[in-house]
Amino acid sequence: MVYRAILPDGDIECSQYQERDHGVELYTEAEEFIAFVPYANLIAVLDEDRIGSDERSIM
Repeated sequence: MVYRAILPDGDIECSQYQERDHGVELYTEAEEFIAFVPYANLIAVLDEDRIGSDERSIM
């Protein structure tokens, strides 16, 4: 599964994410940490598998 964290100045692709108190942690498929994104800097987390269908998963 592929997710895309949308930020004001770009986006980050990841395989997993975890919601935390102050933001989301992004991880690779091998569970390696990519980045922490504070909610204040996060526009959305999109499920890339659902883009193109009628239903979208947006956090």
